Formats: sequence, C-alpha cells, structure tokens
Amino acid sequence: MILDLLTFDPGHPCDSPAAFADEVVRVVRQSWDSGADLVLLPEFTWMGLEALMPQQPGDPSHYHTLSRLFWHTLVPSLRQRLDVPGKAAVLGTAPFADPDTHRIFNRAPILCQGQLSHQDKLHLTPWESVFSPGGILYLWEFQGFRIAVVICLDIEIPEISARLRGDGVDLILCPSATESILGVERVDRCASARAIELGCHVAVCHLTGKAQSELIDENIGRLALYSPSQAVFRHAPRWTETEVFTQGQHQLRVTLEKRPLEIMRRMHMETNPSHLGKDLAGHFTIHQVES
Repeated sequence: MILDLLTFDPGHPCDSPAAFADEVVRVVRQSWDSGADLVLLPEFTWMGLEALMPQQPGDPSHYHTLSRLFWHTLVPSLRQRLDVPGKAAVLGTAPFADPDTHRIFNRAPILCQGQLSHQDKLHLTPWESVFSPGGILYLWEFQGFRIAVVICLDIEIPEISARLRGDGVDLILCPSATESILGVERVDRCASARAIELGCHVAVCHLTGKAQSELIDENIGRLALYSPSQAVFRHAPRWTETEVFTQGQHQLRVTLEKRPLEIMRRMHMETNPSHLGKDLAGHFTIHQVES
C-alpha cells in the first residue's frame, strides 16, 4: 500500500468555501493520480474555512455554523468527487456539532472507496474548550491493513495504546496540529513509542502555516513514519522524518507491506513488547504503586 502524508496550510488563499474544498480535493486527487492508495491530511485542516465565514470566532454559534458549512454543505460534494475504487483518505479534522446532544467534537472524516466514516478526538488540549471528547476508537480495514486514526494529543496517551493491545492494529494514522517545536516533538516521539509497543506502523502529519483563527493561528510541523524495531525490519528504514516546516504544503510518500508485520508477529524468540497482550502488560498486572 502506498501512503501519502501531506502537510496543509489552512491560510491557503481562497475566495470561497467551495474554492477551499477544491484545493483539498486537488491535493488528494494529485496524490491518488500519482500512485497513492491512502492519503492523510492534518488535524484542523478545515478550520481554514473560518476566514471565509461571516461570523467571527467570538460568536457563540461560530462552531455550529462551521460544522453545518462543512458536514452539510461541503461533505456531499466531497464524497461524490472522492468516490474512487481502491482509494482512501483521512481528510484532516473539522468541528462536528451533534444535533442531538448539542456537543461539538473534533472529528476526522474518513473516505474509503466512497464510504464515509469518522473518528473523534478522545483527549483535548486546553485550547479546545469548546469541544467535547469522543468516546470510541474505531478500527477499520483497507487493503488488508487494520487501521486506527489517533488524533494529535491522543497519540501522547499511553492508555490508548494499552487498549489497542492484542487488537491487531497494523497502521495508526495521526493527524496533528501544533504551534511549537515542543508540540511537534511530543507528538512524534510518542508516535515512535506507539510503533514499538504495538508493533505497527505509525504515520504523522502536521498542519503548517498561519490562519485567521484563534485556534490555529500559527502552526509548524513535519511528516513522519515510524515502524517497529524488530529483526524483520532490520534492513528497512524504521523511522523517516522530514524537516520541520513552518508553511506551505509538503508530501512524504511511503510504501507499506503487511507481510513483515505478519512475520514479526510469528517471531517469539526476540524481545518484542507488542507480544505482551492485554493480560500480560503491566497495565493489568501491576496492582498498586508504592512510594
């Protein structure tokens, strides 16, 4: 499977929400047309729509309006234009206002061969006070890979990794948005740890550039892929990181194969923390902590 990781600049000049959506479709189709099977865009890609809305961020109904604009106005067209057999994309994240609970979620739209699903962010930063945390981590299948979308801060939470133990996840996709190199390091260093402890690939892409938004006014980041440090991966790159970008749109293309993961999981004569399932991992065997 060929995976393209893309940065995205939410300050990309557009004169309408439709034009902004056109730019997202353009970069996704460009990756697909050049051979990618799966495309990952950063967290809060769609907050770039704020600059094209009449309401300002201080308006209490601002995020509800943004949610309607994206999920009700733009998504139907996105589904139609990105309905391509054998192709998939995680289109960053956008606010989703639940009409039943009136809560707002930081939600990643996932398009897989024309089918729309989603993943909500489970843990929120202090700046995401308007949002509510999600409660379910979904696993989905594409081209033989078992995939989870783990959004930004969620990759820094080891309890999520503990819950994934034994579930056979092959690839974690981490769309992220950070404003400083410290945030980039936290996300990427934890992504590397998740690859080790779960025995899977972890791909990260960050938002870049500046936008007219209180939430994502400044953004820096890079693109990265982390793989297990096990014998079967000895002669392959086990981590690939681009330079840190402050603006613009950039691409990292990687090729993933399922067979090395399958071989690794059959090899029990090497140290491999991913072989410790839920029942054997310390989260379940340590009964207390003393000091």
